[in-house]
Amino acid sequence: MSKKRGLSHEEKRTRMLEYFFEKKDFYQLKELEKSLPKEKGITPMSVKDVLTSLVDDCMVDTEKIGTSVYFWAFPSKASQNRKRKINELEGQLEDVRQKRQLTEQQINKSSIGREVSDDRDACLAQLASMQQERQALLTDIQKYRECDPEVMQTMKDETVTAHEAVNRWTDNIFSTKSWAKNKFGFASDVLDKQFGIPEDFDYLD
Repeated sequence: MSKKRGLSHEEKRTRMLEYFFEKKDFYQLKELEKSLPKEKGITPMSVKDVLTSLVDDCMVDTEKIGTSVYFWAFPSKASQNRKRKINELEGQLEDVRQKRQLTEQQINKSSIGREVSDDRDACLAQLASMQQERQALLTDIQKYRECDPEVMQTMKDETVTAHEAVNRWTDNIFSTKSWAKNKFGFASDVLDKQFGIPEDFDYLD
């Protein structure tokens, strides 16, 4: 013999609301935990969670009076809530209908001149061919980029800058060697050997 299936959370919510609607009274949590198991078959341990979910969804009202917290729900308010929800959904539905209508108008407008035809297919094929040819030409241009006058001028300018920088650092090295010779009395060949300076080290022409 199979065990009796317990109530789902949604079934407990429905039964608890029915209890409030039937009784039309105010209750504390302890009272509900005592009466709901007998009246609606909701286990005492789940009463608080179900009640909290109904309060969060504004389906059950609550108010603290002194040190006690009371809960209630009347059919009239539930009806008002349903009407308000229906109005909200109808408003959202109308917005969706308007957006759909606008989208359909835009699609129809964009479709003008794009009807399927032999001429259109031929134009699309020609466009694809020309795009491929353009890409091939761009690839060829990259091969001859080094011969581009602008690229060559840039390389010349960079060469001049590099040449000036090399001679500037060469001058710095000679100045440092001269300072070391005067300060510490080192011979020039000793400094060259110590710092790996080649014998033919000199300015670039």
